[in-house]
Amino acid sequence: MRPQTVIFDLDGTLVDSARDLMGTLNFILAREGTPALPVEKAHSLLGAGARALLERGFAANGQAVETARMDRLYRDFLDHYNEHLADETVAFEGVEPALVALKARGLILGVCTNKMTSHSVRLLEALKLSPYFSAICGRDAFAWFKPDARHLTLSIAAAGGDPASAIMVGDSKTDIDTAISAGLPSVCVDFGYTDIPAVELGATRVISHFNALIPAIDAINAQYAKRVAAS
Repeated sequence: MRPQTVIFDLDGTLVDSARDLMGTLNFILAREGTPALPVEKAHSLLGAGARALLERGFAANGQAVETARMDRLYRDFLDHYNEHLADETVAFEGVEPALVALKARGLILGVCTNKMTSHSVRLLEALKLSPYFSAICGRDAFAWFKPDARHLTLSIAAAGGDPASAIMVGDSKTDIDTAISAGLPSVCVDFGYTDIPAVELGATRVISHFNALIPAIDAINAQYAKRVAAS
């Protein structure tokens, strides 16, 4: 059996990026003559990638945007965000100590996110977290992206892990649905970007701080060992 693999979502799970993402959204909205949205709206807007954020941002102002125009706005969003992705983004409290502890156990770590891969790598490098991960797989890494299970299983493979001994850590319905589709256990953080309470998303475990991550993983492993022993 290969070492266990832990795959993390990025925005809302490892990092608090709401201010930078909403800042870029509001830059686009303002340029298009549309009212800005408060950062507090992030919980209902983030979680499915930049294009969905744009679509939801305009929808929140009662506007539908035709496909061709949205294609242009999406490219502009990516260009602007690329220059501002680490202005105010920080890792959530306890993230780095948890990553250190997981690596010390010999676990394989990776990232599976609907953020573009280049943005994900640059952000994690800026926060000095990239060395912890064997693979950082964004929306454009494969032909599929979350909630398609193949985004997760291919991210596990890219990290050198085995889906038979992997766990997904995320913050949104998209993340947990992806893990469920892949047949994998999951840990949901309850401080991320979702307007649905974390306890209602169907995760195997829910935590409120990264200092609870390793105990949650241990509990999942204990459950699995108990099922195997009973079979």
